[in-house]
Amino acid sequence: MKGLTTIDSLSRADLGALTRRGSSLRDRLDAGGQVERPLAGMCVANLFFEPSTRTRLSFDLAAQRLGAEVITFNPETASTKKGESLKDTVLTIAAIGADILVVRHEQNGVPQRVAEWSGLPVVNAGDGTHEHPTQMLVDAVTMWRHFGRLEGLRMAIVGDVSHSRVAGSLMRGMPALGVDLTLVGPAEWLPDETAGCSTSLSLDDVLVTVDVVYLLRVQTERGGKITPGYVDGYQLDGARSASLGTDAVILHPGPMNRGVEIAEEVAESPRCLVTEQVRNGVPVRMAVLGAIAEGAL
Repeated sequence: MKGLTTIDSLSRADLGALTRRGSSLRDRLDAGGQVERPLAGMCVANLFFEPSTRTRLSFDLAAQRLGAEVITFNPETASTKKGESLKDTVLTIAAIGADILVVRHEQNGVPQRVAEWSGLPVVNAGDGTHEHPTQMLVDAVTMWRHFGRLEGLRMAIVGDVSHSRVAGSLMRGMPALGVDLTLVGPAEWLPDETAGCSTSLSLDDVLVTVDVVYLLRVQTERGGKITPGYVDGYQLDGARSASLGTDAVILHPGPMNRGVEIAEEVAESPRCLVTEQVRNGVPVRMAVLGAIAEGAL
């Protein structure tokens, strides 16, 4: 078992298989059907050093539905408060009997280091400004279920791209699945390395050309700041939403900051598939954990 610390470790075939598996599990859960329990007798430890609602709760439920015992690490009540190092904390949790570690941390690269220290499969639940692999898979499933395809779709990622770990995984994974990406935002928020993606400083120029608008919040905890004119230039409001093609949709990894990157009426519109993204979170994370247990990851 290896785990999933970066989208770069997945081939196009892997990405497609996980997308299909996640979608199939969503269908089975919606229908109330039984699912296999490949994690029966195993323990999944969630090590979240940063706040999380959607990701942490969906990993909890995903592991439980696959038969695992789940332990959740709380840094506010742990020995890290007494000066214990991250490495010793990880080794302690591994020694207690964890089989798979799910890690979220404010520093880039921590999930990979945790994997090296522990020798256990690690799933990256978000590291700094680097990556959030399972969110990219959630988004792929959401788009695939809505459009019936990924190849040839056009997506604009809008906002604080350079500080977003979600964008980091989208930029790696979506082009591999045939999605054409354009990064949109102020120049200071566009990354130096764009991995072959197009870039634009104008949201209005891009909206009429895309199938998916993927909005990002301003990552204030990682150095992003709402600059003068940002809302006027980059908020997806009712008028801008009306310029989208008939079948275009809106995605957001959450939490949404209504009134900043997205207007209230747009967040509540049928175009906005945020609730579908959340609903796909559990089956996608089940797909990843199940693949790890089976040795496919």
